[in-house]
Amino acid sequence: MGIVIKQSAKNIVITYFGFGIGAVNALFLYTNFLGKEHYGIVGFLLSGANILMPLMAFGVHNTMIRFFSRCKSEEEREQFMSFMLLMPILLIVPLGLVIYFFYDWIVAAIVLKNPSVGPFLWLIPVIGICMAYFEIFYAWVKVHMKSVFGNFISEVLVRIIIMLLLLAVHLHYISKSDFIYCLSGAYGLQFLAMNLYAIYVKAPKLIFKLPDNTKELMAYGLFIILSGSVATLLIDFDKVMIPAYKAITENAIYSVAIFIATVIAVPSRAMLQIIYPITAKLMSENKYEELNDLYQKSAITLQVIGGFIMLGIFLNIDQMYRIIPGNYASGTLVVFVIGLSKFCDVILGNNNAIILNTKYYKWVMCFGVLTIFLMFALLKLLLPLYGIDGAAFATLITVIVYNTVKLLFVVKKMDLYPFSLNTVKSLGIIATIFLGFYFWDFTFHPIINIILKSVLIGVLYVWANYKLKISVEINTLIDQIIIRLKGYITA
Repeated sequence: MGIVIKQSAKNIVITYFGFGIGAVNALFLYTNFLGKEHYGIVGFLLSGANILMPLMAFGVHNTMIRFFSRCKSEEEREQFMSFMLLMPILLIVPLGLVIYFFYDWIVAAIVLKNPSVGPFLWLIPVIGICMAYFEIFYAWVKVHMKSVFGNFISEVLVRIIIMLLLLAVHLHYISKSDFIYCLSGAYGLQFLAMNLYAIYVKAPKLIFKLPDNTKELMAYGLFIILSGSVATLLIDFDKVMIPAYKAITENAIYSVAIFIATVIAVPSRAMLQIIYPITAKLMSENKYEELNDLYQKSAITLQVIGGFIMLGIFLNIDQMYRIIPGNYASGTLVVFVIGLSKFCDVILGNNNAIILNTKYYKWVMCFGVLTIFLMFALLKLLLPLYGIDGAAFATLITVIVYNTVKLLFVVKKMDLYPFSLNTVKSLGIIATIFLGFYFWDFTFHPIINIILKSVLIGVLYVWANYKLKISVEINTLIDQIIIRLKGYITA
């Protein structure tokens, strides 16, 4: 776990820095400068692009991580990379033709209740392609164990560009509609930066020769499309369906709530970026004892970190909404429900990475497709009745069902166990602190209230986890920090 902790720590810092910029954008600049209608359109477009991305990428970003370690020579690696770069075109071209020839019909079907979305729909596939090739080149640097700067491009660059565009709207350099068009350019620049960095790390040499395992690569890519589609649909399907039943402004309220809740998953995203290739390597070498150790350590470490962030959000949410411009507080329940779904994802550690690198992945992916039908049915039932709250509960139920199946699958088929007694202890700490702090607040300004309450929660939470030795990795990190502080004091 040494390289994991070092790169994960850097990735967490970068990712939270990016989320800090994103928070300013999502909670203050979007809400203040763009307004609910255009903000809702942005949320709809980005969710649509996220759903298209796995199709555009043809699963290459995961296929590369799984099969790269099997290449024994430099020539095999160059041949493999060349095929990975060209494989997405097999879906991009026919999908692009379908969108082009049936564009008017697609527009009429999607924007019936919200015609203001119509002029921007063509941006969805454009942004989707940029996202797809961004992920492909990001995977290329990951397999070379260079995830940190790539993470900076992923998490920070596009948010800085969006911040500048929002300021341009405020200063009347561009209109709100121009901003939405420029948004695709921001993702284009992000892809270009990732491309240049990937070439810097290891410039690929195009070799127009099919790899010996082409059939296996294609089959795996197709199933990764299903996997990626399931993952993105679980995250974004609700935001795409909301405009079909409710005003586009409801999407803006939902997007703010989703952004707040998604912060819980940030440590998981940062750590798993380096854990995924390590998991693939351990499985290819049949080192299952080391894999189980990695599985348990990643699960409990992410649970402790994710639990702390979840408490910080849940216990301060009312104060947070008091400082967000506009009337967005109706999304409070969404924050709680989606926050729980993110926590359910976090506590499984590298479960997904294990499944994607086993011979059983096809069965789980097929079940994932079935869960999308479950989510669609739940959204059709709950969204018209309960609005965005119903959409959030539909997501939570689907995530719990899907994650339970994946967990049982790994336990039964792989004999790997992510949970232990410390899992229960950690949940006990989270529940106790939540009940102890939820029903009161300080009477100062909301920002001061958030700071004071967060400090109290943080001190108690860290102390309880450290004393009970919930995560060896976190305790080791705290001990190192204490030693360094003592060194600075005595120096």
